[in-house]
Amino acid sequence: METALDIRGLVKRFGDKVAVAGVDLAVPRGSFYGLVGQNGAGKTTTLSMAVGLLRPDGGTASIFGADVWSAPAQAKALVGVLPDGLAMPERLTGREVLTYIGLLRGMPRATVAERADELLAVLELDAAEKALVIEYSTGMRKKIGLATALLHAPRLLVLDEPFEAVDPVSAATIKSILRGFVAGGGSIVLSSHVMALVEQLCDHVAVVDAGRVVAAGPLDEVRGGRSLEDTFVGLVGTEQTKKELSWLSK
Repeated sequence: METALDIRGLVKRFGDKVAVAGVDLAVPRGSFYGLVGQNGAGKTTTLSMAVGLLRPDGGTASIFGADVWSAPAQAKALVGVLPDGLAMPERLTGREVLTYIGLLRGMPRATVAERADELLAVLELDAAEKALVIEYSTGMRKKIGLATALLHAPRLLVLDEPFEAVDPVSAATIKSILRGFVAGGGSIVLSSHVMALVEQLCDHVAVVDAGRVVAAGPLDEVRGGRSLEDTFVGLVGTEQTKKELSWLSK
C-alpha cells in the first residue's frame, strides 16, 4: 500500500532530554490518521520533523515517496501544514494572508484569488475578510490557518491540535471540510489528546508515549473493542491516574 507519510527512526534530543526516541510510522494513502498522546509525549516534535519544520537528529521522513530533507521542494509541495500555535502576519487581513502565501508558493495570482474567494466562503470567513488577523478569534485563526494549508491543493494535510480552543460551530465547519478532503482522495494526519475527537474522525490511530509509538494501526484494531480512551489509559496510564486528593475523599 502506498504511504502518504512514511516516518522511519525519527530521533530528536533537546540537551539531555530525548523528546522523540526512534518513531516509526506509516500513514496509508487516503487515510484519516490520528496521532494521540499526553501533553509532552512527542507528538508535535514528531510532526514538526516529519514536515520539515525541525531537523531530526536521526531518521527519515518522506511524503508520497519524496524525502523531506533531500527533496524538500518536492515533498513540501505535496503537504499542507497547520502547526500548533501557528504564527501569522497579524497586520494583514485574511485575504492578504492567503494572497501572500499563494504568491510565495509561486501560484498564479488569478488562481490564488479564485481559491481565496472559495476558502473564505466555505470557512465562513468572508464576512471578516477585511479584518486584520490580530483581530481574529482563536477559531478564526484556526480556520485561516487551515485555509493556508489547503490553498495549494496538497495531497496530505498534517494538522497539530486543529480543534484546540475552537468553538463548536467552527469545529463543525472544520470537520466537514476535513471529511470532504479525505472523501476526495486526500490523506490527513491529525494530532490530538482528545480521544473522542479522534474516534469520531479517524480510521487509523497511533498512540505516542514518551517519544515512542506504543500502538498503531486501524482504529478498531488498536482499541480492541474498548473505547480509545480506555485503551489509551491502559497503554500509557500511570499510578497518577489512580490517585485522589485526601481532603476531597472524606
